[in-house]
Amino acid sequence: MGNLLKVLTREIENYPHFFLDFENAQPTEGERDVWNQVNSVLQDSESILTALQAYKGAGQEIRDAIQNPSDLMLQEQAWNSVCPLVIKLKQFYSFSLRLEEALKSLLQCLTCAPFTPTQHLEKEQALAKQFAEILHFTLRFDELKMRIPAIQNDFSYYRRTISRNRINNMNLDIESEVNNEMANRMSLFYAEATPMLKTLSTATTNFVTENKTLPLENTTDCLSTMASVCKVMLETPDYSSRFNSEDTVLFCMRVMVGVIILYDHVHPNGAFNKSSKIDMKGCIKVLKDQPADKVEGLLNALKFTTKHLNDESTPKNIRTMLH
Repeated sequence: MGNLLKVLTREIENYPHFFLDFENAQPTEGERDVWNQVNSVLQDSESILTALQAYKGAGQEIRDAIQNPSDLMLQEQAWNSVCPLVIKLKQFYSFSLRLEEALKSLLQCLTCAPFTPTQHLEKEQALAKQFAEILHFTLRFDELKMRIPAIQNDFSYYRRTISRNRINNMNLDIESEVNNEMANRMSLFYAEATPMLKTLSTATTNFVTENKTLPLENTTDCLSTMASVCKVMLETPDYSSRFNSEDTVLFCMRVMVGVIILYDHVHPNGAFNKSSKIDMKGCIKVLKDQPADKVEGLLNALKFTTKHLNDESTPKNIRTMLH
């Protein structure tokens, strides 16, 4: 196939059409430094997801402790159950900070002059693939987190107990791991319904603000191009038949939804209005053509984590498709 990214000459309805090889793209010499830096973050992503999936929570121990405030043994049991969980939660939070740095490095490469977003994606497929992998991880993390209410209950119990013990001058080892300032930042992170997505959208917005000389379009066009690539690959049998794995279809859908949400947060007018460079109707249709159980979480992400869906400028038919 020569080029991993095959750019077709015809641009139907002005949307870019190409095949981006999410399965096999390898870094070129020019990409290697950034690729290595991002890869050192991404290689920890599976273990983070496995740890989150295994998160059981200390609900029972906390309830017993609260119902029997004078039983010191139960207080101790609850505390000993919660502390290792808080260390885990700190690991997830710390990973979000590393992911944020990785995303900024990729944006730097994929938006810089003199190339257009399409040219960047053609030249730097391995970085585009990593960008996609960050989005894929983010949506998986947030889907899992939404199903674990124990996280916030455990953490608020931890904070209440810490402040009570501070009043009693108890010295706690864990405070060197999770001090008050860290606990405040973690609280804000876990209060979000989709904390990783929020981290990425804030990072992307900050990237745009910090790079004053870089036109906003460079960033938003990079996102809209990526959304179009995913949509076209999913709806064109010639492309989707090249995927070696069924998982690549889900990967493509997650990435498409992730870039739409980022675009909606970063672009002043969002992703849904008529001037948006993303064919929202086409993207939603692609999702709806898939088995419902595979896409429910993704449609919910578009409904509940975007910023502009309920704006008056959003065409009625798009709102109807999502409700």
